[in-house]
Amino acid sequence: MDKTLKRELRRVPAERSIAQAMGEMGAAISGFGPALGFGQVTSSHVPDDIDFVVATSGSTGKSKEVGISRNALRASTQSALTYLGAIPGQKWSLLLPLTHIAGVNVLARSLELETEPIDLRNGQEFVDVDFTAIVPTQLYRAINGDKELLRHLQKAQAVLVGGDALADSLFESAKKADINLITTYGMTETCGGCVYNSEPLPNVEIKISKDQKVQIKGPILATTYLNDETTWNESFSSEWFTTSDLGTFENGLLHIAGRADEIIISGGEKISLHAIEEVLAKKFPTKQLAATSIPNPEWGSALYIVANDDSRADEIDISQHLISNLGAVAKPKGFLYVEAIPLIGIGKVDRRALAEMVREQGTNL
Repeated sequence: MDKTLKRELRRVPAERSIAQAMGEMGAAISGFGPALGFGQVTSSHVPDDIDFVVATSGSTGKSKEVGISRNALRASTQSALTYLGAIPGQKWSLLLPLTHIAGVNVLARSLELETEPIDLRNGQEFVDVDFTAIVPTQLYRAINGDKELLRHLQKAQAVLVGGDALADSLFESAKKADINLITTYGMTETCGGCVYNSEPLPNVEIKISKDQKVQIKGPILATTYLNDETTWNESFSSEWFTTSDLGTFENGLLHIAGRADEIIISGGEKISLHAIEEVLAKKFPTKQLAATSIPNPEWGSALYIVANDDSRADEIDISQHLISNLGAVAKPKGFLYVEAIPLIGIGKVDRRALAEMVREQGTNL
């Protein structure tokens, strides 16, 4: 064993009670308790400067164990609470799993406010709170029929939404429903959201690399990947972390165009799967449609649209709409209908699973 890995790492089960998890987190932050692991963490020890380890979802590659210091988590917590204008005594609800940094952040922010969040992970009776954090899938369900969740969000002072791209149509529906929605951008490597409503939080710096990737600098950055130090070193240079996201940063506002690994080349032309889904969401706001691709000898990458069984739409209408907005390259090569669109983490579309379903189940071409 590496002699630098001196501190015990204790994994926190997903079903851990709020009270116990917060007690363990407080001990970890103070340095009197072991470091804590959240998600599918396999490491047993960490360096002394690591207090938390959170496993990434690994939607497009292998899962990484992100090592985070107490100082980074505190910086993230304080910046978020300052932005929200939160004061001691105010309450959060926990609607997200503790296997994800967003769920961990709810505990950290509650510790700072000296309160205990209301545990709503298993659909207990909703009560009013000041703040909560959700993913777009949960917002979609609230807008489209979950009346109790909708009321819970409406009563909150602010609702953070992140974890995946948020369709403009869903954002507008939330506004019409009087939900004070704050869009967030971030990742486990930045201790969760570090850009709120397109603006970097205090002490967070953003720039765009020559190849259009978003780069981030600030005290909120993680320390390393415990199980993949080489990849961390490739992504982290001169205090800047280079993400896999493409974007622009102008007039102090960050706009994400999608992930670099979601750009496919079909018939020699590039197309973004994120752009495909964004265009479809505007046209079909009540449908759950996802884009994926599989290798094809003729096209290089063949674009497919996957929908759940309840989201069937006119395929000709879909194709014509995509072509008119994104060009002929956006014409789907096929469609697939499934019981449920596979998700990973806290609501992200599992593109690898989508592609596998297309390969295994075939299409209606």
